[in-house]
Amino acid sequence: MAAFADIIIDISAPTLDRSFQYEVPAELRERAEVGSPVLVPFGGGNTLRKGYIVGLSDEPKIALEKIKPIADIPKRDLSIEDSLVALAYRIKRRYGGSLYDALRTVIPSRQKIASVPKRKVRRVMSKDRLAEMLESVSRRETAKARLYGALLETEEIPYELVTGKLKITKAALTKAQDEGILTVAELDETVNEPGAGLTVTLNDEQQAAADTIAKSLGTGGVFVLHGITGSGKTEVYLSVIERTLAEGRQVIVLIPEIALTYQTVLRFYRCFGDRVAFVHSKMPAGERYRMRERAKEGRISIMIGPRSALFTPFPDLGLIIVDEEHETSYRSELTPRYHAVDVAVERAHMCGATVVLGSATPSLETFYRCEKGEYQLLTLSKRAKDGAVLPKSEIVDLREELKAKNFSVISRRLRAAIEDRLAKHEQVMLFLNRRGYAGFVSCRSCGYIAQCPHCDISLTYHNDGTLRCHYCGHRVPYQKTCPECGSEYFLPFGKSGTQKIEELVEKEFPKARVLRMDADTTKAADDYEAILSEFAEGKGDILIGTQMIVKGHDFPKVTLVGALAADLSLGVAEYSCAERTFDLLAQAAGRAGRDRIPGEVIIQTYRPDHYAITAAAASDYRSFYDTEIRYRQSFGYPPVRHMLTIVGGHRREDTLEKAMGELAAKTREVAENAGAVVIGPALPQMHKKNDMFFRAIYVKCRDIELLIAVKDAAEQWMHEARGGVGLTFDMD
Repeated sequence: MAAFADIIIDISAPTLDRSFQYEVPAELRERAEVGSPVLVPFGGGNTLRKGYIVGLSDEPKIALEKIKPIADIPKRDLSIEDSLVALAYRIKRRYGGSLYDALRTVIPSRQKIASVPKRKVRRVMSKDRLAEMLESVSRRETAKARLYGALLETEEIPYELVTGKLKITKAALTKAQDEGILTVAELDETVNEPGAGLTVTLNDEQQAAADTIAKSLGTGGVFVLHGITGSGKTEVYLSVIERTLAEGRQVIVLIPEIALTYQTVLRFYRCFGDRVAFVHSKMPAGERYRMRERAKEGRISIMIGPRSALFTPFPDLGLIIVDEEHETSYRSELTPRYHAVDVAVERAHMCGATVVLGSATPSLETFYRCEKGEYQLLTLSKRAKDGAVLPKSEIVDLREELKAKNFSVISRRLRAAIEDRLAKHEQVMLFLNRRGYAGFVSCRSCGYIAQCPHCDISLTYHNDGTLRCHYCGHRVPYQKTCPECGSEYFLPFGKSGTQKIEELVEKEFPKARVLRMDADTTKAADDYEAILSEFAEGKGDILIGTQMIVKGHDFPKVTLVGALAADLSLGVAEYSCAERTFDLLAQAAGRAGRDRIPGEVIIQTYRPDHYAITAAAASDYRSFYDTEIRYRQSFGYPPVRHMLTIVGGHRREDTLEKAMGELAAKTREVAENAGAVVIGPALPQMHKKNDMFFRAIYVKCRDIELLIAVKDAAEQWMHEARGGVGLTFDMD
């Protein structure tokens, strides 16, 4: 039982954005827990203020005579709000920013909730008649087609799912009701109607994984479910969820926003009925708040959504599932810049829940923890559907295409494969890897990319004719001939748009029905679902898109995936560019041959021998990991070392450079004596935006506590300097 407690005071006061240490009297120590609300003397007189314990220790941080005792720890169970406050403090401590930023992330402000009865949409027309009506729906009536298709698939659907994910208007539902197609029925929200339960049979691998996870329920633990694409990770999730609910506990399922489709939510709803709810970024704040209240009151038991769903106030959380845990969307772009995977593990540790991290391509950080024994690895090595196998992959060397005078983005081999699939009435996906399309310089003849000799990342082309490293500042003049082979094709990589590719495909294959999905074609709220539904229904032969088309979708008729310019993301000025390339290509390859018809993947690249390309083509995660982790060890990058990135911003470049130079010097005084490496200040990737200038400092160290101390010192120093320079922090 700890003798001292770190306490945050009155979370509504913006000036008290730090913790204070108090003594825990002997008679109160049994009740002292992280998250516990307390009453403590604060300020002058005998005024008692409410606070929360955010840390416990046996050692004083200041002189004993200055430490006051806690006045009281109320005798009551720790509420869910109290534990979320403690979680917010831990997020603030690790990722920086103010406590109020963290609290707004974890506990959104109270919203007015409109009194909306819980309703369901039920099909009353016969399936045969509705199927006939669906056949007569025109191509323009996409909303009507989605509604009819959904009702044919499932007789009963939650109203919020129909109006939310399906984007069906109230007017359209009223018209369908008048036509005798459906009825909208109000339900008693105090009753949770169960679904049909788990109706699939698990294979041996799935059953073994589900049993292993289920044994940990109630005792915690972190499991990594590494399953190849199509191996049936979702069935394992459903099985473990069923057992968690049987114990009376609740479940959070995190899914990347882009993969949170109607079909995904409906699958959970079929198994678990009204106990399922979902949130997403387009949902009004009042509706999201209503979902939180329903969770707190026990009206729902499963919350599905992107990273914000992690803070659902379930009173007895038993399981957190993070699907596609490698996705970069789990990292917040706003302060505090937290990573949902790490925070999920932290929250589970606080409440005794079990965590399942699922992916076909686990992040290096996650797999590294498996190797160290911190997480338990479970493997699914075969596709779940009978007869389904991994697709055959082929790498096409674009340098050879150049020699053969083929200047098209479609290689001769890919063109022949597309013609073959169109003749067989099968579907094709063409994936354009546009991540990092601009800035780096590469040779079209030999594949060489200009890289920093000190940081193992690509140099970025600048308009002043220099190539610069955005980590350490190294720069060299740009030369128009390749230093490796002498070719004149040593050029900054240009922007290849999906629209341009669409025009080319339509010209080359005039009879094909071509769909395109990118930022331009998905501006409206329902565009994304509409394009996917159209392709799934066989109304398109070729789907062209960026990374959004490879995120976990299951199209049984897709037998060919073409990756165009697969190595573009290898030119991104980030230490993790090889990992991102491997992830994208492996996920893209996983879209082919998911049913009984064998699939094929054609990967076009200027760097056919790069380990990320060859490993993705072979679906060999282990070989990629073994190679990549050696690079991370050599250069001291995460997960081998932790890395803190400090980015400063100011409207005056001279003021910024002076302040960041001084901050870097002070950081070196503290950090380098403790074995850390300090780099910078240097130009970050985005070094000017909206008339704001930016500089970055990088600190690498095995001890994350030292980096947290550096972050705290940087915040304090910049606050005292009052130079107007704003700081943001990224951990790892």
